[in-house]
Amino acid sequence: MKKQLLLIIVLSLLLPSITAQEAKKKSDFWEKVQFGGGINIGFTNNATVLGISPSALYNVNDKFGLGIGVSYLYSKYKTSNTALNAYGGSALALYKPFSGMQLSGEFEETFIQVANTSRQVPALYLGAGYSMGRNISAGVRYDVLYDENKSLYASPLTPFVRIYF
Repeated sequence: MKKQLLLIIVLSLLLPSITAQEAKKKSDFWEKVQFGGGINIGFTNNATVLGISPSALYNVNDKFGLGIGVSYLYSKYKTSNTALNAYGGSALALYKPFSGMQLSGEFEETFIQVANTSRQVPALYLGAGYSMGRNISAGVRYDVLYDENKSLYASPLTPFVRIYF
């Protein structure tokens, strides 16, 4: 009986400490997660382009982050009365070797539908940019898988602005 009573007392003293550590572990994860993304709006004499690309980033530490994202892009061409729908997903890795510099790698798989045709286009972007604190970065990325006959963009080089909250 004494052993059981002693065990109950020890467990009741340790349980609040264990519970507090578990709560801290859960909250640490979400403190390292940032949400953000971008929007794409463009108007020309021939086309209207609207897009959205939300993403989430997990900051492993002060220098390295991993993320995922989804994207949707709609383009309407006036002269041909054609619409393009592009949607996809991506995986992203960010590295900040020193203050102000951000290097990135991003794999993106995009599904493009135009009229009655559709195609799947992979892209592997390697980028470099200027990081303005933890939340904003801007730079350029290069698609190493670029194919001018398949790719969504007219050039393998594309500028980017990333905003996270």
